[in-house]
Amino acid sequence: MPQEDLSKLRIDKTELAVRSKRSKRSMLTAAIVLLLMAAGLLYYFGFLARVSRVEVATVSTIFPSQTFTLLNASGYVVAQRKAAVASKVTGRLVELSVEEGSAVRRGEIIARLENADAEADRDQARANIRVARSNVAQAEAELEDAALSLNRIRRLIREGFASQQDLDVAQARHRKAVAAVAGAKATERARDAALKAAEVALDYTYIRAPFDAVVLTKNADIGDIVTPIGAAADAKAAVVTIADMGSLQVEVDVSESNLSTVTVGQPCEIQLDALGEERYPGSLHMIVPTADRSKATVLVKVRFETLDTRILPEMSAKVAFLSRAVAPEEASPRTVVGPRAVVERSGRKVVYRVQDQHVVETPIALGQTLGDLVEIESGVTAGERVVLNPPPALKDGDPIKVAEK
Repeated sequence: MPQEDLSKLRIDKTELAVRSKRSKRSMLTAAIVLLLMAAGLLYYFGFLARVSRVEVATVSTIFPSQTFTLLNASGYVVAQRKAAVASKVTGRLVELSVEEGSAVRRGEIIARLENADAEADRDQARANIRVARSNVAQAEAELEDAALSLNRIRRLIREGFASQQDLDVAQARHRKAVAAVAGAKATERARDAALKAAEVALDYTYIRAPFDAVVLTKNADIGDIVTPIGAAADAKAAVVTIADMGSLQVEVDVSESNLSTVTVGQPCEIQLDALGEERYPGSLHMIVPTADRSKATVLVKVRFETLDTRILPEMSAKVAFLSRAVAPEEASPRTVVGPRAVVERSGRKVVYRVQDQHVVETPIALGQTLGDLVEIESGVTAGERVVLNPPPALKDGDPIKVAEK
């Protein structure tokens, strides 16, 4: 038994060799990891050393007129000729031939009220005219007969065949006939006047456009009672509201302190919120000679030089009051950037565009100087970001960090 126990105490050299190899392999792996980490740190700190902190600006679009604008103001498009078209008589609306947006001409019938009674009055007046004319013709015939009879009696008296009494009767009949003709003609004139009154009353039931215009709103529908007084329950005072689209102007409020900046006839540029960046030439038409004491402003009216069918009343608008008129070549927008973004590299004008935290050196073609900005004709587009005051060592592809303002 003791001998067997001692044999078990022998060292297994094979197992020790395996363990030694595993330890060396782990140490080698750890060394490799440490080297990779060191290399990564060196690269990271080297990358940070190469990153430039820069300011950036955005390439934008402006109109040349913005560089010689003296004052900006906001307001609304207002029709200077506008009317709520109504009737002069009370009646039920039975016909409406227009709707919102309809173009109407002056004198055109746009609606009709119930008018059967007015038509009957007109027809009766016409019949009365015919009766009156017939009475005039009858009276004139009586007068002609009385005149012939009077002349015959006068001849017979001269020949001694008629008495003075016969002459008196003939003269009385003649005077009566003359009066009858005068009365008949007066009645005819009265009937004429009555016919005109009936025709006017009938015409009042037709609602006409007072001037060339466009229908803005429809205020009444068929079946509504229309009255010029408008006090009755559910009665409508107006049928439609119309506006002369050729009279559109922009009304803006100008502060009293800036009133010296604007003058009648001054060139302006109008921009409508509904029509994007499109701008319309205009001129200052009128400075209304009264002030609003609550706002310390004066109302100014600006006329469109050219009208667009898309311009509608009550659209919001911005007006730029200019120091001079816009030249034809200045009507289109320009792409601009601050001059601090432009540098010269190898004899070329370039900017450094920001792209994915790196810069891209981009050659550009410069145009005019517009105020404190410079026009870029090609190379970059509006909305792109470029580096301001690029460092001399900055190169294409270099990483950057945008400085926070």
